[in-house]
Amino acid sequence: MATFELYRRSMIGMCLTEMLDQMVSNGILSPELAIQVLIQFDKSMTEALETEVKSKVSIKGHLHTYRLCDNIWTFILQNAQLKSEEGQETIDSVKIVACDSKLLTQ
Repeated sequence: MATFELYRRSMIGMCLTEMLDQMVSNGILSPELAIQVLIQFDKSMTEALETEVKSKVSIKGHLHTYRLCDNIWTFILQNAQLKSEEGQETIDSVKIVACDSKLLTQ
């Protein structure tokens, strides 16, 4: 299964990357092992989101910017309303990054 590095820019991904960098700098891990950990993180995040997340959210807002680069869509919405089963939330600005799931099975 191919994966994208989308989740490395999430809060948990950035914390993992920072900790791995510190461990490599301190000689606790080799750079090769740190890369393998990040690759496994990418795979695990993709699998967990496919199998564990059942919630659905609808989003409405003003489309400020959109971009397609390397089969990855990026949307920036302003004054976005997010609705789910739990309720509704209005957010000043939200960035959505999406890719075609068919690319992950190649």
